[in-house]
Amino acid sequence: MAKNKVTGGKAASSASKALQSQETGNKTKTAAGSALSQTHAPKKSTSSAAASAASKVLRDGRTSKESKSAAASALAQTKQRKK
Repeated sequence: MAKNKVTGGKAASSASKALQSQETGNKTKTAAGSALSQTHAPKKSTSSAAASAASKVLRDGRTSKESKSAAASALAQTKQRKK
């Protein structure tokens, strides 16, 4: 994980809106919840399940900009794999 990465204000707002929406799917809510939980927690990282959900959200053409923002934030905070 990159040092001191946290969810920014705009992404946190997007994640909050995604979680509150009745129309949001489970994968989007998983990614948004992960992003929101890392708002002030630089030592936290996104789980592999949440990263997978975030990836699927980003690839889905039906997803709103707000949901994609939250998913991108969650995905940016995954642990880096060693090669």
